[in-house]
Amino acid sequence: MNKAELIDAIAKSSDISKASAGNALDGALEAIKAALKKGQSVTLVGFGTFKVGTRAARTGRNPRTGAAITIESTKVPKFIAGKALKDAVN
Repeated sequence: MNKAELIDAIAKSSDISKASAGNALDGALEAIKAALKKGQSVTLVGFGTFKVGTRAARTGRNPRTGAAITIESTKVPKFIAGKALKDAVN
């Protein structure tokens, strides 16, 4: 399912226009991004939790030369599915 199909599904299930559903989806995604950027987690009860994790610094190899390089630590978004979502999938 892509974003357009998700907007169609939201519009049908909520009985609103596609434009309103698109605006609602965009607003929700922007709010989640803003919270993660601040380092906060976002919990949607029954669905899951979005949070920021840290990937540790490590040593890698340049595939062209084989030389060792240092890859710096970085922040990455993570999602942990809630129990209701896991139950729905299984």
